[in-house]
Order: sequence, then structure tokens, then C-alpha cells
Amino acid sequence: MFFASDNTSGAPDQVMQALLRANDGFSLGYGADSLMDRVRGQIREVFEAPEAAVYLVATGTAANALAIASHVQPWHAIYCHRVAHIEEDECNAPEFYAGGAKLTLLDGADGIIDPHDLRMRLAGASNAVHHAQPGLLSLTNLTERGARYSVAQIAELAAIAKSHGLPVHLDGARFANAIVAEGCTPAEMTWRAGVDVVSFGGTKNGLLGVEAVVMFDPARAREFELRRKRGGHLVSKHRYLSAQMEAYLTDGLWLDLAARANASAARLEQGLIKAGASLIHPRGGNLLFAQLPRAAHRALRAAGAVYYDWPGDHADGPDDELLQARFVASWSTTEAHVDRFVTALAQAISG
Repeated sequence: MFFASDNTSGAPDQVMQALLRANDGFSLGYGADSLMDRVRGQIREVFEAPEAAVYLVATGTAANALAIASHVQPWHAIYCHRVAHIEEDECNAPEFYAGGAKLTLLDGADGIIDPHDLRMRLAGASNAVHHAQPGLLSLTNLTERGARYSVAQIAELAAIAKSHGLPVHLDGARFANAIVAEGCTPAEMTWRAGVDVVSFGGTKNGLLGVEAVVMFDPARAREFELRRKRGGHLVSKHRYLSAQMEAYLTDGLWLDLAARANASAARLEQGLIKAGASLIHPRGGNLLFAQLPRAAHRALRAAGAVYYDWPGDHADGPDDELLQARFVASWSTTEAHVDRFVTALAQAISG
């Protein structure tokens, strides 16, 4: 009953076998490996973007921070939702790598930016030397509250940004889950909707540790390469990143893994509703937020359930107080895992 996060799962056999194959013999480093040549072609094919610049890094924070930094100047404002991962969970890495560019926070339900808020904020921006200048819009899909931007919503926000000359970044740590749930192609969710650069996630969807940065304007490539090296994120034994990503993209494995996680989350969602829990945000993929009485939380933890309180520690207080929690299904979550949790939840609530 492990629902803390999708980065707590192991890696599928296909990825582990790919690493073993890559471990045989010798290979050039720093991305000059032949595996990376194949990965570059795979990603370009997946995104229907034959000219895209493609790079691998080991963490999502590096992918986001370096992608953003390659599109802004230190005096720029980076517009994002107030609960975006780059705001809440990256220890000012985007600002650091961008030389001090300022995150500017926007509102909207369920982690989805309100177009009106973006429009008003950009309309009110000043070009005076005293103020941060509009620089970039960053979206997160799935959002940090588990909801999903539709293709139409991305296109609307990107159009607003482009009308002010801003590039658009997509934090796609759970991009695969969003694609499967939306039923669209990667191209439709990115460059066709106005996205300039995407952090294409792998770690949360079954890889040991690799993310791709896909830049649809190759003119930005050289700057990214320099920033990646200067920032300490050019991996020497790069073939091990490449091997993971190649396996991930072969035969649609990345979509299969995301479909499994989404299906488990849907099963969990029905179980939560049936048990009487109240859901806080719409499920866009494989994340769920729900309210449960404190007594139910205690009973679930006693039964061995692992998940995050959201926010804070729920240890002390009245038994009947409703408290929020986050539940995340991974590619390796099974029906048995979900059913065991739902049974324990029903007993906790009824007891």
C-alpha cells in the first residue's frame, strides 16, 4: 500500500536489461555515445519534430532549471502557477540557473493557470528599467494538484504568452500520464499548441533517473549545452542515461507504463469515493488528493499505508477532523495494492 509518489517505484525489466547491455564494452562519454544518436531520433519521431534539439539530464529540477534558463535573461519574470513545481519544490533552482530571473506567481483552480490572470498580469507589466521584464511562461502537466491541462487550455495560455513575445516551457515530469489521459499526441500537447521547450519526464514513470529536454527551436541548443556543462549536469558516462531513455521509448513502453499508473489511480479514485472520502481536485492522471478523518489516517498508517499528508503532519488533533492527503499510483501499482488499501480505508472510516 505504497502511494507516496511515483518516484518510489522500481524500474521495469526492459530498462534494467537495457542498462546491462549498455554496460558491455566501451562507449564515448558526454552524450557522444551511439545510443544517444538513437534516442535523439526516437524523441524527434515521438514529437514529430525532426529539427528538435534533444538533451538528457539526470533530474527533473535540472531539466526545468536549464530549459528555463536557456530562454530568459536575469532581468526577466518567469510566469508560473503559485503551486508549480518550480515554485514549491526546486529550492530556487530556476532563479539560480537563470542568474536571478524572478518567478512571478499566477492563480487558478487545481494548479491550472487562469487565462484571465495571465492576461491581466502581462497587460499590466511595465517596461520601465525599475521592474522585472516579462520573460517566459511555464506550465506544469500534470499539475502539482493532479489536474491536467487540456491541449486547448495549453494553446490558449501559449497564445496569450506569444502575443507578448514570451516563449513557453512545459514541465512534463508526468507528461506521459497527461498524454495518455488526454488521448492526444506529444506534438499536439507541445509545439502545435505553442510550447517552445518541454521537460520530458522519465523518472516518475519508471526510469532510474533521466529526463529529456526537447527544444523545438534548435537555435537555443548551444546555450543549453553550455549551461548544462557549467551547471554540472553533463554526465560523463552518458550512455547509462541514453540506455534508459532508449528502452523507455521502444515499442511505446513509456505510454504503457503511464497507462498502468493512470488505471490504478482510477481504481483508487473509485475506491476512495465508495468509502466516503471527499476528493479535492479532479484526477488528471495518476495523482489524487482526498480528505479523510484523522482517525482514518491513523488506522491506514497502522495498517501499513504509506502516502503524504498534504500539507503538514496530521498526528495530533480531533479524530473527526478532515485532513488532506495525496495518493499517487505508479506504473508498478497493482490492483491488489489498490484493493488492499481500499479495504483498509473502508474499515478505517466505518470503524
